[in-house]
Amino acid sequence: MCGLTGYWGGKVSLEEAPAVLASMIATLVHRGPDDEGIWFEKEIGLAHRRLAVIDTSADGHQPMLSMDGRYILVFNGEIYNFNECRQQLEKEGNTFRGHSDTEVLLTALLAWGVEQTLKQIVGMFALVLWDRQEKSLLLARDRLGEKPLYFGWQQNCFLFASELKALRRHPGWSGEINRQALTLFLRYNYIPAPYTIYSGIYKLMPGCYLQLQHADLRRAPQFSPWPENNHNVETTPQIRQYWSLREQVEDGLLNPVVVSDTQAVAMLDEQLRQSVRRQQVADVPLGAFLSGGIDSSTIVALMQAESMQPVRTFTIGFEQAMYDEAEHARRVAAHLGSEHNEFRLGAAEALAVIPDLATYFDEPFADSSAIPMMMVARLARKQVTVCLSGDGGDELFAGYNRYHWGRSLGHLLACLPRWLRYLLAKGMTLPAPQTWDQLASLLARLPAGGRMPARPGDQLHKLAGVIDVHHPDEMYQRLVSQWQRPEDVVIDADESLTLSTAGQPEPALDDFVCRMMYRDTMTYLPDDILCKVDRAAMSASLETRVPMLDPELLAFAWRLPMTQKIRHGEGKWLLRQVLYQYVPQALIERPKMGFGVPIGDWLRGPLREWAETLLNEQRLSREGFFYVAVVRQCWQEHLSGRRNWAYRLWGVLMFQAWLETQETS
Repeated sequence: MCGLTGYWGGKVSLEEAPAVLASMIATLVHRGPDDEGIWFEKEIGLAHRRLAVIDTSADGHQPMLSMDGRYILVFNGEIYNFNECRQQLEKEGNTFRGHSDTEVLLTALLAWGVEQTLKQIVGMFALVLWDRQEKSLLLARDRLGEKPLYFGWQQNCFLFASELKALRRHPGWSGEINRQALTLFLRYNYIPAPYTIYSGIYKLMPGCYLQLQHADLRRAPQFSPWPENNHNVETTPQIRQYWSLREQVEDGLLNPVVVSDTQAVAMLDEQLRQSVRRQQVADVPLGAFLSGGIDSSTIVALMQAESMQPVRTFTIGFEQAMYDEAEHARRVAAHLGSEHNEFRLGAAEALAVIPDLATYFDEPFADSSAIPMMMVARLARKQVTVCLSGDGGDELFAGYNRYHWGRSLGHLLACLPRWLRYLLAKGMTLPAPQTWDQLASLLARLPAGGRMPARPGDQLHKLAGVIDVHHPDEMYQRLVSQWQRPEDVVIDADESLTLSTAGQPEPALDDFVCRMMYRDTMTYLPDDILCKVDRAAMSASLETRVPMLDPELLAFAWRLPMTQKIRHGEGKWLLRQVLYQYVPQALIERPKMGFGVPIGDWLRGPLREWAETLLNEQRLSREGFFYVAVVRQCWQEHLSGRRNWAYRLWGVLMFQAWLETQETS
């Protein structure tokens, strides 16, 4: 895993280029502490920081020039099937100087072309390739967006980088804040691709590539960052898709797996083993994150099954029992025999990490689980350079609570008139979330109380906000929204269209749960989950890999019937059956918690002073981004305990903290 940046065009002279590139790449040292490289000539400059994982010798140095000197590549990520690709390339007469996956990638691009190479390689990557002869630039990103790649025009100069902070070091940078993107941020607590917090700067969409010719340097006003919008337009640079989740899903519908449960378990086990085996290739120490949940436990179980030595596992515990999964992880680790490491996180540790969030995430990002993610990454980096993660299992095997709600609420929409659902919602929100939690705790102690969900008060309040909708798709939009009307919070802003709202082509999925899974994989997974994992891990110079997102495994998952994903009211049914072959069911079964953080309680307690400073009325008014009265009312309602507005407030606070870094940088 590495960091890259560069520019094309603008007014940087050959004499200035080394200093400009050195300044830009210096911001990405955390992504690659092992090596630095800079290459430039007239109008173009590339820079790279390297975290050496495969072929740690100088043969993997970047920017990497082709043998004839025509092409220069900078690349961030790992190509898991590089050995197979190398063997094929050697059969075709190609030779190699070293053993890195970077050289294999460069050789493949030259031998096979862009489309064939991107379709054939399996991995996580962001790459930039310069053709000195044709004066053309290629940018490409992996299928599901595991690795970041930002780009855009500033004063007729094309800029690109793994993180936005590198772009800000270019002398042509202006960096106007995009209020429409800020509105989207308040809705989702992340900024969905292709937008960023800056006007004119974009995220390259997953599964896409962009090719630029010299004439394209002055065409920024004509450019659209959407791949579907640029087809057949000859006057603009075009973003093209080389891989489409929609096509994968449609193929799954046309070619379903129709086998017994026993056969399906065996097939999934083999698919997972293959992916885990492939992603354990490294020339440095390797470990895994372990929460004790279904996904991470499955990955660790298969890693341990493939290893003769104890796998190193890492987890974070919380001082507040309601959020703490450390004991579960500890029991799973003990059963599997992993070498387990644990860190307990309290408000003091969280407060120490919060200032780093704005620095490493580069733009406002308000998934509060980034805090424990950063802590567990720092813990892991003390022993390993690479960690495997269980992310992606929820999207592929129907694990999120909203999928189960969606199915149940679909029946409710059909059975109850809207006015009755409205009254029901009012009744559910009369008691504060804490009151519901206390009641659930009392009921759980009764002989017939059964197992209660984690944090039922918050879940009931969220449920109340969606049961009066007209249509299931409206329900999904509400479920994934923090502020339901963010345009009432951000001054002088409307919402831009997103993948969920722009009418982009979608597969014909009659099942509402399938539609939610598809949209989450297109949006929430790359822009929240994978962004969080990448930034948090790279802040500690730790590479992360996500076996659940292997393209063959993804294709297989979408061929499975929903009855093998959701059964008896629980998601991930088939994935659970695989795991139970390695870990007793009693160690796994419990209400889904996610990577939750007690932000609501912390904001009323140890984080209150910090939050009060950022939400000061005079400060909000002076900065001019938010309607002060709306934000302050939300803050007062939260402090009173009447409502739990933690997630809404965390978005505002993360923007404020980010804005503070802009003012001081």
